[in-house]
Amino acid sequence: MSRMLRSCIQSLLKLVNSFLAMFGIAMILYAIWMIRAWNREMEDSDYPAPWFIYTMLGLGVTLCVITCSGHIAAETANGCCLYCYLVFVVFLLMLEGAVTMDVFLNRNWEEDFPKDPSGNFNEFKNFIKENFDMCKWVGLSIVSIQGLCTVLALILKGLGPHQQRHYDSDDDYTLEEVPLLRNYVVGAPVYGTR
Repeated sequence: MSRMLRSCIQSLLKLVNSFLAMFGIAMILYAIWMIRAWNREMEDSDYPAPWFIYTMLGLGVTLCVITCSGHIAAETANGCCLYCYLVFVVFLLMLEGAVTMDVFLNRNWEEDFPKDPSGNFNEFKNFIKENFDMCKWVGLSIVSIQGLCTVLALILKGLGPHQQRHYDSDDDYTLEEVPLLRNYVVGAPVYGTR
């Protein structure tokens, strides 16, 4: 029974991680689009791309790396992999919580961020203000998915690793454990006699 439960939890963790990976890929694509737009607008300028673009790209790549480690942890159900994955997800949740608290509790939160000469940050901020309900639900769903990943990883860690038997040699296997080899004789080949 625990074997089937472990398999279901592993599959569920992989599925939930896939949603996070899609969001990370969307962030990467948005950052690449902004870099192309920045380069197109500032062809003759020596300004580097603004911090906001690199932040989006970095967060997208980080989210993809975290989801990749989540897939590895879910597949192996190894305690060390699960702990590393949990550390990554909890750190990301704490970072999101800190930024969210800064935005909601600090009236001058815009002063905490560097100036953005491209105007992309202002466009992003205006988009969020205009579509606040949609952005609120997207943000809430992402945080919920990350929380679900944490809970599933903890359950998977609680179930323990796969119960595998390790044998020193092939002679330790019995035929009951290898049902496809029952009809075959292992040993020296028998040649026809004359």
